[in-house]
Amino acid sequence: MTRIAICAPSTPFAREDAARVIALACEYPGIELHFHEQCFATHGHFAGPDALRLAAFVECANDPSFDAVWFARGGYGANRIAQDAMPLLRKAAQDKVFLGYSDGGYLLAALYRARIGRPVHAPMPTDIRREGGEAAIRRVLAWLGGERGGEEPSLGHRPAVAFNLTTLAMLGGTRLMPGLAGHVVMIEEVSEHLYAVDRLFFHATAHLGGVAGLRLGRVSDVPENDRPFGAEPEEIARFWCARHEIPFLGAADIGHDAANRIVPFGLA
Repeated sequence: MTRIAICAPSTPFAREDAARVIALACEYPGIELHFHEQCFATHGHFAGPDALRLAAFVECANDPSFDAVWFARGGYGANRIAQDAMPLLRKAAQDKVFLGYSDGGYLLAALYRARIGRPVHAPMPTDIRREGGEAAIRRVLAWLGGERGGEEPSLGHRPAVAFNLTTLAMLGGTRLMPGLAGHVVMIEEVSEHLYAVDRLFFHATAHLGGVAGLRLGRVSDVPENDRPFGAEPEEIARFWCARHEIPFLGAADIGHDAANRIVPFGLA
């Protein structure tokens, strides 16, 4: 039996959505989900105050009865607890898989830097709300059961990571940023103007010296600006990759959508 603890390091989750995810998990007899009560707490924008979110994440990570920790949803807030969490993690955390994306990338980055557990970019329970979201949840449940068909197809002999572009840009220059030399870095973004995407690439690529290359996932739900930016997302990515001599490797099948593929950090 693979037992997964679910906590909310960022924003709150709804009980009715948790019930839908648990119902799907019943199709996988080898998987058992446990939503931490903290998932349903609210404190302004967050799923409880920083101290509560930190305590829930550490509790789930250090509990030897769980094999994995799954982040309920993104939003904003994981960066406020990630640095404080790392020194509190014990031996049981070393053997765990940690899954999430978007704002959860702050914790994935911190774990990867600290060489704790196995960080994995993957759909989250919140994706049950998306059109076709059940497929995203099933992709993760199947992967936890040993099925690898839901992984990003470009994974190969080089280590890889995947991040939301805003998250990666904010990580640069902080004590959460892992060393990514030799890695294929995959990036996706959602709900940002193209000028903001360009600005984020300006900062993120400045912190990617020595990477094996960059793949661009989906840049979706781009707001309409008062004037056209004049370059599409791939053109922007190629421009900043060329500026920093980073090989542009093409597309990645990741994004803020139900088709989001799984990317284990490091070597798959």
